[in-house]
Amino acid sequence: MVHVLSSRMLLRPSDPERSRTFYGEALGLEIYREFGTGSERGTVYFLGGGFLEVSGRAAEPPADTLRLWLQVADVAAAHEELLARGVEVLRPPVREPWGLIEMWIADPDGHRVVLVEIPADHPLRYRP
Repeated sequence: MVHVLSSRMLLRPSDPERSRTFYGEALGLEIYREFGTGSERGTVYFLGGGFLEVSGRAAEPPADTLRLWLQVADVAAAHEELLARGVEVLRPPVREPWGLIEMWIADPDGHRVVLVEIPADHPLRYRP
């Protein structure tokens, strides 16, 4: 078995500055580290137990296969905060049939981001 010590998702946006503004300012992710200089610099953000690196530049439009899952403590509060920051909400918070409360947004390149709240009574948290 591979012993993973850390993990990182690499994102190659079409416009790195626009994506840094989205992840750093609109979502408010904290910076773990930055490297390089100028418009081609890379920024690595904390993602709870992992990291999101925004670096390089995509030559082609992104594939519609990437989904970023972010667990938050209060998705309703995140919804209000993101609306206040001008983030387009694709779908407001909804309690799904499987019990999670999910809200969907997209980054500037159209990558789907789901913010998820796990209610206190959900089986992921509660064991009778």
